[in-house]
Amino acid sequence: MTTAEPIAPHEIRTLLSTIGARLHELADTGFRSDRDNTDPLDNLALLSETGASRIVVPAAYGGLWDGTPLGGIGAFIRAITEISTGDGPTGQNWATTGLVAREVFDENSGLPEETRRELADRLLNEGLRLVASNAETGVNGKVTARPVDGGVILSGTKSFNTNSGGHGIANVGCLLQGEQPARHHVLVELTHPDVELHGDWDNMGQRGTRSQTITYHDVFVPNGWHYAANTPSPAFLGAVMLLHSALMQGIGDGALTALIQYVRTMKRGTLPQFATAAEDPLILRRIGSLSSRLAASRALLFTAADQIEAAHDGAIEAAAVDCFRAKAACVEASLEAAGSMHEVAGARSTSNAYRLDRFWRNARTFASHDPIDAKNVYVGMFEVSGELPPLSTIVRI
Repeated sequence: MTTAEPIAPHEIRTLLSTIGARLHELADTGFRSDRDNTDPLDNLALLSETGASRIVVPAAYGGLWDGTPLGGIGAFIRAITEISTGDGPTGQNWATTGLVAREVFDENSGLPEETRRELADRLLNEGLRLVASNAETGVNGKVTARPVDGGVILSGTKSFNTNSGGHGIANVGCLLQGEQPARHHVLVELTHPDVELHGDWDNMGQRGTRSQTITYHDVFVPNGWHYAANTPSPAFLGAVMLLHSALMQGIGDGALTALIQYVRTMKRGTLPQFATAAEDPLILRRIGSLSSRLAASRALLFTAADQIEAAHDGAIEAAAVDCFRAKAACVEASLEAAGSMHEVAGARSTSNAYRLDRFWRNARTFASHDPIDAKNVYVGMFEVSGELPPLSTIVRI
């Protein structure tokens, strides 16, 4: 890849402001997507229209990211938070595209320049969506790639494929067969006739992520569209924790925004002596408490993102621990905000006309992805010993 170029901070700020100005549209589409259990296609199109994909494309190809592994993490995390404030599933879908982009544009991936340029062009100009196709929980056997003349044959089933509701390209983690089988990645067009989309995502929350099962029925993928997998660094793992944190932070911020909007329509307080919700100290105290806690987790999140982006080799572990702290803080603040809505707003707010429960369903669904207790164990271990455990004990590689 060509030499990295500096990021233009003013362009990033302008782009984030542009996204922020469209949050009400993201929320409206998210409402309908949750109600109808559909892909939030309009939201992804809206983000493409704003130029949000420039945040996940290297500057060498027309984007705003300098192309280095940790470059632009601060902007990426802020964008995920903003988008998720409008709609959690949309935020997770867009973040998945960004995460996969950081894998395929990594100089160590070995993908040819022609492939990189095509991916960048489609991301910038066609709204290409990327899928991290890795999970094999609940399916039988490993997904494998078998070398053949001119490429590989991909076979097997993946059980969790966020962002696949709009097709796009899946970055499939697999085992490359041979004398010494090795971890590998294969880029697959989801419109390929030998790709089966099961359409079985029917969870209580994050419904618009369309995280369905996908089976690859002996899919031929040509050379130039597959590459050897690399072992992630602690810094990259920390950045992934920030991605999770940003999604949860956004859902919590969106819940608080929706709660405030609803409270402003209430005709009375919680007790007869309060004529309006605006006069009710019980309501005001709860909203103030939620606002303060979300502000604190947001500050930690953005600080951790900026720190890991700037961290040098000797400070990577400490920066990664702050990412774990941010994950715990954002999850807990988001769950409290989303879980408190009906208690603050009252029984009328439980009507499906408002679907305010979607914030808790979204937050609770994604928060179950991996346990916060484990993150606090790693933080505690670092506090006591000054070290993190081996990477293999933190994440399945």
